[in-house]
Amino acid sequence: MSNDAQAILPDRGSYQNTLQWVMVAVLIYLLICAVGTIGGGFKMAAGGQAKELFAFASNPFAGLVIGIVATALIQSSSTVTSIIVGLVAGGLPVELAVPMVMGANVGTSITNTIVSLGHVRAKEEFKRAFSAATVHDFFNLLSVLIFLPLEIVFGLLEKMGYFFAHLFYGAGDSSIKGYNFVKAATAPVVNTFKGVAKSMGDQPGGVMMILLGIVLIFIAITLVGKLLKKLMVGKAKDIMHTAIGRGPLSGIASGTLVTVLVQSSSTTTSLMVPLAGSGSFKLKEIYPFTLGANIGTCVTAVLAATAVTGNAEAALQIAFIHLVYNIVGVVVIYGIPALRHLPIRAAESLGDTASENKFAALGYILGVFFVLPAVCLGVSNLI
Repeated sequence: MSNDAQAILPDRGSYQNTLQWVMVAVLIYLLICAVGTIGGGFKMAAGGQAKELFAFASNPFAGLVIGIVATALIQSSSTVTSIIVGLVAGGLPVELAVPMVMGANVGTSITNTIVSLGHVRAKEEFKRAFSAATVHDFFNLLSVLIFLPLEIVFGLLEKMGYFFAHLFYGAGDSSIKGYNFVKAATAPVVNTFKGVAKSMGDQPGGVMMILLGIVLIFIAITLVGKLLKKLMVGKAKDIMHTAIGRGPLSGIASGTLVTVLVQSSSTTTSLMVPLAGSGSFKLKEIYPFTLGANIGTCVTAVLAATAVTGNAEAALQIAFIHLVYNIVGVVVIYGIPALRHLPIRAAESLGDTASENKFAALGYILGVFFVLPAVCLGVSNLI
């Protein structure tokens, strides 16, 4: 290779890197437009009867099931929570959306649990990997057991989310209602879709907008995930090696940062499964990192909520509820010693069992992500 060719290669690599970042920015813009399109579609289709559209989620247990199953099947809590933001903007009551968000947290942890099955042939390695994957599951399940009853009885998260959303949409200088540049930037695209949809009639056009928005979210999340993996996963691994083992606060902070960078808690938690399986890190060291992933995954919904059409304050409220739920969950569960070790003990016990009986691992995945939602759905039908 000539010296001239060698001199050109770094420039070409830099150009490709820049182009990929531009594509990420375009896709994030598309994601925000897609969420706004869903909200506008529901508002158009429902007219003044928005609540009737969501009779399928008429109680908290049904909402929890929707969140778990949708996220387990899609394997992207970012996608599901972005759709929930769009639903709330279109009229879904916030109190029904809160259990959906909780369910999305549970459903997203199926990805790293499946990743751990790649270590199934080596008994000790599989035990470590499966324990590291399921500690995330048990933490999220414990969060639901603690906060769902509190939410049903007191509306705790709903009130906290309203407080933070009202800071932005309330009266006075703190309101962003009049100068939301994100909404202004996406309005031309959303309004164009709305104009085309109206020519089809309110209900057919609204349904078309909803379906279009969901398709665009799938496309944007999928492509952003692939691009960011290429751009950031190497750096994410470096951060992980540097931060894990330096204490829980460092682990939580690094988990949050990595998840913000790759926009996927599934990617973040899946990164650490091979590290745990190889014995590079202990379960107690990885545990705080997974908690940070829960917090970092909220960024997508908060970003999307800044540009929705329809009930924008409620959309921002559910996005903040998702963020508050994950932060408070970490503070309460990890902050109380009696609760802190429960997910670790449960994960270690399950890892021991799964390493001795491989069918126990399969039974666990089917039980938590499909049988448990079916039971919740049965309970919801009795309410």
